Amino acid sequence: MSEHARQPRPLLIAHRGSSAAAPENTMAAFRLAKEQGADGIELDVMLSADERLVVHHDQAVNRTTNGQGKVSEQLWDQLKHLDAGSKFGDAFIGEPIPLLEDVFEEFGGHYLINVELKNYATPRDNLVERVIELIRKTNLEDTILLSSFSGSNLLKANTLAPGIRRGLLALPGLAGSPYRGWLGKRFRYDALHPFYADVKPQLVDRLHREGKQVNVWTVDKPEDLLRMRASGVDMVICNDPAHARRVYEAA
Repeated sequence: MSEHARQPRPLLIAHRGSSAAAPENTMAAFRLAKEQGADGIELDVMLSADERLVVHHDQAVNRTTNGQGKVSEQLWDQLKHLDAGSKFGDAFIGEPIPLLEDVFEEFGGHYLINVELKNYATPRDNLVERVIELIRKTNLEDTILLSSFSGSNLLKANTLAPGIRRGLLALPGLAGSPYRGWLGKRFRYDALHPFYADVKPQLVDRLHREGKQVNVWTVDKPEDLLRMRASGVDMVICNDPAHARRVYEAA
C-alpha cells in the first residue's frame, strides 16, 4: 500500500459548486456537485442594496452575468433578472443568481455548506447578522461552516452564534503567515482555510492537536490532491469534485 493510500480521503467541497463544469455560484453548479458525489459546497454571499443575501463572488456582476455594477448598489429585484449562465455556455442560458435561502431550502440539513462571508468592501454592513438569522430560521446550525478572510467577521459570528462553526481563510504565502500562526489565534476559529501550497504535515498536526480542522483551497491537480491527503487535511475545496474523487479512488 502506498503512503498516499494509508490516509483517509478528505471531504471534497465543491468550490462555488462544481464550477469546472457549470457556472459558479449557481443552483446548476450546486446540483451538479451533489450529483458528482461532493461532500459539500462552498459559496460566497453578500448583501444587495435592500439587504437580500445574494450568492455571488465578485463585488460587481460584470464578469459572470449579462449585467453591470456592484451587487451592494443594486436591488434584488434588479439582480434576480440577470443571466448568470450564458457566459459559461449555451446550456446554461438564463441561469439566475440565487439567494442564500434558495440554497438552504434545497440543500440544507443533509449537505455541508461552507458560506464565505464576502463583505470585504462593506465591512460595516449587516451581512453576518443576516446570515446567522437565516441559519437559525432554517435550523441549519449543525451543517453550516462560516468562513472569511476577515477576522472581525468571525469574531462577530462567535459573539452572535458561538455554536456555528467558523473557518479562517488565510492568504497565500507570506501575506497569510500571521493568520496561519500567532495572529489567527485571536479570531477564535474552528478550522483554518489555508492555500494548499502553504500546507505541510507539521501545520496540520499542530492544528489538529489544538482541536482545529484544516480545510484547503483550491486543489485540482492530482499531485496536489494526493499531497493534501498525505498531509492529513480534513477538507479539500476543489473546482471539479468528480475528478478529485477519481484521483483518490485510483490511488
